[in-house]
Amino acid sequence: MTLKIYSFGGGQMVEAMLRAALKKKVITPETTGVTDISIDRVNYLTDTYHIQASQQPDWTAVENADLVILGVRPQDNWQEIMKELVAHHYQKDVLSIIAGVTVAQLSSQEDLFAITRIIPNTLTDVAMGYSGVVKNNRANQTVIEDFLNSFGKVDYIDESLLDVFTGYGVAGPNYIYNFLISFTNAGVLAGMPRQQANKLALENLRAAAAFVEQSGKHPAELLDINNSAGGVGITAQHELDKSSFSAGIENAVLAAVKRTKELGKQNKGD
Repeated sequence: MTLKIYSFGGGQMVEAMLRAALKKKVITPETTGVTDISIDRVNYLTDTYHIQASQQPDWTAVENADLVILGVRPQDNWQEIMKELVAHHYQKDVLSIIAGVTVAQLSSQEDLFAITRIIPNTLTDVAMGYSGVVKNNRANQTVIEDFLNSFGKVDYIDESLLDVFTGYGVAGPNYIYNFLISFTNAGVLAGMPRQQANKLALENLRAAAAFVEQSGKHPAELLDINNSAGGVGITAQHELDKSSFSAGIENAVLAAVKRTKELGKQNKGD
């Protein structure tokens, strides 16, 4: 199924989603429209992806769209966009990536709207990672998933967990990048050439994740298998247990969630 998409806002997150969907041929340049206030952004999107971009909304394209994306900033007048959608009798799906604006707030403009709110993942270019999704009962799940699955996986969550999802799930690659850097540096410190250390670290990370998924075992079980009495693994484990390794990750996640909530309050003007 090829979707007709129209986005209000053409920022980097919208671009990343559209780029992945175009790559998967879920959408086409001819049936993808974007409006953005920046002429530089309009020209860039047109030249790069050959989509239909302009500074003023194309309401004919909006009315024909299967899915309208709200990709504007929280401080922008998204309420006016919703009123215009009502005025143009648009009654299909609206997908919002506006931080801090709830499904209830979006729905309050007009009860006919099929609303989906998402927190997009940051791994769209490899079509992996979960996007956190909240929808009302009018949303067309098939349309939403056809689009979202083009750049990753879909995780339907309670709206109260969106801040946690952001600080934990969306920021998740950052924690993995930090581990990969530290693990590579450890190999270099031990005497291994950096290129080889990075190659081994990346393969260990990839293979360990695959083994956890395929085996269905808890990671603690796999550690127990690897850590023979008096051996190399248990000796390394002892040092990790003495360090702040686990607490450091936990504290980073809690700090990220806290910051997400702070930014949400700022966006609401609280």
